[in-house]
Amino acid sequence: MPVIFENTPAFAKALDAADPLRAFRDEFHFPQHEGKPVVYLTGNSLGLQPKAAADALKQELDDWARFGVEGHFLAKHPWYSYHDELTASTARLVGALPEEVVVMNQLTSNLHFLLVSFYSPQGKRVKILTETRPFPSDTYAFASQIAFHGGDPGKDLVEVQPRTGEHTLRTEDIVAKINELGEELALVCFGGVNFYTGQAFDMASITKAAHAVGAKAGFDLAHAAGNLHLKLHDWGMDFACWCSYKYLNSGPGSVAGAFVHQRHLGKELPLFAGWWGHDKAERFKMERTFKPMPTAEAWQVSNAPVFSMAVHRVALEQFDRAGIAELRAKSEQLTAYLAFIIAEVAKATNTNLEVITPNDPAQRGCQLSILAHGHGKSLFNKLTERGVIADWREPNVIRVAPVPLYCSFEDVHRFGGILKAALANT
Repeated sequence: MPVIFENTPAFAKALDAADPLRAFRDEFHFPQHEGKPVVYLTGNSLGLQPKAAADALKQELDDWARFGVEGHFLAKHPWYSYHDELTASTARLVGALPEEVVVMNQLTSNLHFLLVSFYSPQGKRVKILTETRPFPSDTYAFASQIAFHGGDPGKDLVEVQPRTGEHTLRTEDIVAKINELGEELALVCFGGVNFYTGQAFDMASITKAAHAVGAKAGFDLAHAAGNLHLKLHDWGMDFACWCSYKYLNSGPGSVAGAFVHQRHLGKELPLFAGWWGHDKAERFKMERTFKPMPTAEAWQVSNAPVFSMAVHRVALEQFDRAGIAELRAKSEQLTAYLAFIIAEVAKATNTNLEVITPNDPAQRGCQLSILAHGHGKSLFNKLTERGVIADWREPNVIRVAPVPLYCSFEDVHRFGGILKAALANT
């Protein structure tokens, strides 16, 4: 039976008291505003710092000081094999087999490396299909890859547009566009969750449709990893990549992740090779001929960035303890409460606060994107002045994301009160 929400502090506190994940909030540092924690609703841009991050970094600094180069093998967490410690947790987080995932590089670097393998335009099969307005870095990557292969990005990069008067895409329209492009389509590559609207796409259906016309399917999971309950292996996509500094709370510019489906492992795919992707059992033989690992590790080119991986290890351990299914369950309720509070404020202030994120929990993560009609960035600035850290995206969207690992129902209620006060003073 669904919960009947109430816009009261007591109700929010009661929900927090019943939250089995509430203790995780105490494991993070919160910025302060006028002597109390801010309402932090921008974990979709940069997650909060885990309190254990400092000790994790100090461990590696101490081992560097103590062992020098021998830390590769003598450190508490040996640097040579550091990424191996992250594999099992990563696989659990994204619903993959351990051999299908690797932690390496940064997001757009990984996207480029994967496009080398999975975007191979031939004959008339040259087009890449993506959503309307993906994150700009994806657009740049797609366009540059098309141009590198001698194509015309103006023709060969295709975006699915929403229907007139709608902000988000319908799965049937995406599938229809895939079928329309048919034999011209080389790759379908969407964000798992669109950064602007917060829409979560039906990745399984998109993958199935792409494969049905002979195209590959990949996803940028920057806004999905740690946010949605992913099942990458079962959904059958060819590849995926993600960052770790948003929902995964691993620090600015931290190490990223990649997924390659099991059916592609050990196959002769185009690949940009590097020493760290070479068979680890023979790596120190320094042979001239590249022998790729039989796992997603083959896509590695460089050794582990240990300091960022140290924080990422802490973050992944938190997700293991919380459980992604449990986090997702809380997220659905927390974001539903946020939607309720926004509607209450809109009614009380006679303001058109249009949430352009789908109302269906299956089509969104924790983020809601608000169009505040009649109010520009000045409203966002007033929220900031009052202790809300949210996110502004041009031309006119305020993104708010109550992250279930550390945000509370009381945070959401506080946001409502601050939003109401800010609107009353505009």
